[in-house]
Order: sequence, then structure tokens, then C-alpha cells
Amino acid sequence: MTLLEKNIDKIPSPCYVMEETLLRRNLELIRDVARRADVEIILAFKAFALWKSFPIFREYINSTTASSLFEARLAKEEFGNKAHTYSPAYTEEEFEDILACSSHITFNSLSQYQRFAQQVKGRASIGIRVNPEYSEIETELYNPCAPGSRFGILAKDLPEQLPTDIEGFHIHCHCESGSDVFARTLEHIEAKFSKWFPQIQWINFGGGHLMTRKDYDVELLIKTLQDFHARYPHLKVILEPGSAFAWQTGPLVTKVVDIVENNGIKTAIINASFTCHMPDCLEMPYMPEIRGAEIVNGKSSNSKYSYRIGGNSCLSGDFMGTWKFDHELQIGETLIFEDMIHYTTVKTTMFNGIGHPSIGMLHEDGTFELFRQFTYEDYRDRMC
Repeated sequence: MTLLEKNIDKIPSPCYVMEETLLRRNLELIRDVARRADVEIILAFKAFALWKSFPIFREYINSTTASSLFEARLAKEEFGNKAHTYSPAYTEEEFEDILACSSHITFNSLSQYQRFAQQVKGRASIGIRVNPEYSEIETELYNPCAPGSRFGILAKDLPEQLPTDIEGFHIHCHCESGSDVFARTLEHIEAKFSKWFPQIQWINFGGGHLMTRKDYDVELLIKTLQDFHARYPHLKVILEPGSAFAWQTGPLVTKVVDIVENNGIKTAIINASFTCHMPDCLEMPYMPEIRGAEIVNGKSSNSKYSYRIGGNSCLSGDFMGTWKFDHELQIGETLIFEDMIHYTTVKTTMFNGIGHPSIGMLHEDGTFELFRQFTYEDYRDRMC
């Protein structure tokens, strides 16, 4: 029995539960990679922003990356350091406030650089995002290098001589990728942009480096980065993964509230929602793992214990299936959806007025710390 299962009675339902032991496992690996490869690895808020866990993060890393004013403020006010900030488009109304919270400002286009760079000089390090026109991301929704992408400057559009105040390049073209993908991508990056490397001081290889995944080749990542250092010893290298920090650090704990049957399909309805609380499952789409169940979606299953799982919103498509259990599900039974911390917690909604799951941390000693329990007022105050 796992630590979570031993302490399940302490946890409200539904609830996102971050497990401290699993978080520290990831943080220790990330810190080791940073040390051995001589790079800085920073936390991307777009994948994880549970700020009550930041005291633990600060034991292992020093900086974070933001893509908006609110994320930049979170970096300064809750993490305690200014952010490495990149936005596809800054606005005049927000830029000064963003700058006050940022140690690095990266521009998506030369026009944005020309518009705002004068404000930045002497206050933050200036970078530009470049687009290598190469990515092995298969899901187009997540591919920043697809033809016609709005992200980054193409090599053919860069001046031979960069403005002297541009100190860095930002490149993002991975999504939960392996180190072999990074090694291949780096060849394209160098072919396109290495002639500008003598003019800059740092290079940020973005996120999507899923180094905490079990089958990830960490040694290849370290060697690739060490070799890059050997070729360009003057460049500071930055990685900003999000998923890698929170990968498999905790589940969404739910309960079965009803079981209905239609045309031979049994649906177990839970006290949470895919569209509200697990949006990537429908957006990607992908089938989440349920503890103690087998995914049989697309495969034949003659088991009488096969169920579609339905959410509790009024959206007709708020369901997924099929899972096979080793017993008949009962109303009130706990269902644990694995790996629901990264991205999931930052993308949730209160659509349909559905009660948002609580958020908490299960500490190494078995105590449960409730970070937040949501109320009607949280829903009301988002409206007007």
C-alpha cells in the first residue's frame, strides 16, 4: 500500500494531491543534471504554479520563467526572484509592470524589440526568440515550429549584426521530448543560428525536456550539453522545463457518485470533470491512468467490470472510456487518476459552476497539508 493509499481518509474529494516524496525525487534529479551539465534549469509556470510548494523548490533551484504579467508577479512575489519572461506580445499597459518583475525579457519579434527595448536597457537582460523551423512534436496544437507559426524570428529575417543590447536567444521546440530529440534538434539550431552565437551571452533551450520520465536518457542530455559548452564556452545555457518538475508527482483523487447504463455502456460518473479538471485528456487527447484499472479503449473487452468514466458537467462530451476493473464499481468508491499535477492544475476551469477540486500536499511523514479548498465565492468572483 502506498503512502497516499494509507492516508486516503485524510484527503477531501475531489482533490489534487502533490506528494512531497515524488516532488523531491524530481527536484534532486534536475539539480544533479544542472550541476553536471553546468546549466541553469528553471521552472516554467505555464506547466506548474502551485506557489505554496515553492519553499521546497527553492531548496533546489533559483529562478522561474513567466509568460504574462501575473506569472511574472508570481515569480517575484511568491518565488522570491525576478522571472525570465517571454511573451508572444507585450502590451504598453502591462509592460512596465512586467519589467519590474523580470530579470530577463525576451521578445518574440524584432518589432516588439524595437517598441520596448529602450525601456529595458540597464534593467534586465534582453533576448529574442528565434525559430529553427524544425521540431519533432507530432501534435500540431503543441508545435511552435509549424509552418506559419507566430513564434520566433526566422534566421533569414535576422540582421547579420544584432543590436548590441540583445544578449540572448530563446528557442523552444520540444514537448515532453527525449534527449535524443534534443540532440537532433540542436544540429538544426546550430546550422541556422551559430553564426550569431559570438554576439550573445546566453541561450535558453526552452521547455519540453522531460528528464524525469523513467525512460529518459539523462546521460545523453548531459553529454549533449557538455559538448555544446565545449563548442561555445562563453554561452550560459538555460533550460526551462515545466512538466519535468511535476511529472508523476501526484494524482487527482475522486469518487464515484453514480453509475448509469445506456445501450450496454456502463458509465461511472465521478465528482470531477474531464473538461473542467483534466482538460488535456480531451485536448490532446490522451487516456489517463486510473490506479487499479486497465485501459481497454479501442480494444475488445468482455469483462462485465468495464466502465466509461463520465464527468459531472453538462457537456455531452465530458467522458472518456473504457477502463476495465477487477470488481464492480460502487457508488462512493475512490478513483485515483494518476499524474494530474503538471499542466492539469494550471488549466482548470469552473465551467458550469462545477466545484473545483481541493489542492494539497501529502508530506513525507504522511501528514496532509490542505493548500486550498474552493468555495462558491471563488466561482462568483470570477463573474461580474
